[in-house]
Amino acid sequence: MDPSDIQAIAEQTTVVRAPGQPLATFGITTVTYHLVTAPVLADADRPSEEAVIRTGAVTANRPQLVTPSYLLNLFDGFEHGVEFARYLLTSYGPNAPGLLYTYRNELKETTILSDPPDVVAQRLADQLDRENQVHAAVIRGVDHYWDVSLMKFIHDLTIGSLGQTLGDLGRRGLLGTDRGVPRAARARIDEMFAGVAAGEVEPVQLKTELDRWGLFDEYEDRFLDIFRR
Repeated sequence: MDPSDIQAIAEQTTVVRAPGQPLATFGITTVTYHLVTAPVLADADRPSEEAVIRTGAVTANRPQLVTPSYLLNLFDGFEHGVEFARYLLTSYGPNAPGLLYTYRNELKETTILSDPPDVVAQRLADQLDRENQVHAAVIRGVDHYWDVSLMKFIHDLTIGSLGQTLGDLGRRGLLGTDRGVPRAARARIDEMFAGVAAGEVEPVQLKTELDRWGLFDEYEDRFLDIFRR
């Protein structure tokens, strides 16, 4: 698929009902989605009388404040990931802050109803409104490329949450830097050290995070103290 294909699918994707709250800044957010499409074999010349409903959950992890230098060590599995990270580094500088969101999708159920997709989507939206389901969404998408429609929804949700996220980070003084590293990143490292001590985080995860920031030498004594206790 080339960018024009993605754009065409994105333009055909609409959010019938958005979640009632933005993504959490300091926690994990799970959004239940109902993605409604016409069957892939439906006649393009007339409205479909059937609807496919894919129900699942998207989990958005706590957003991280990162820099182009950090991204150099993050694009694992991307053929041109390092080149792209270097482009960001050259364009914005090694310590320019940015927000990194990571997601996990879990498709739970697929059903087919004998009603037009637009009718089904609106009916689902009305039901969620009555139930006051804050973290639930209804999306009208494209069947064969339903995952692209879902990603378009996730992208829009992320963009819509940026203002609150930046405001929350700013109020806690986490948007500045400490010796070239975002304060938010150092706060996350401190939390990971506490997590290792509590048995909630594996030491290898902490080591990986330190390496991504190029900070292992700075934290080496503190890291090795974990194993001396």
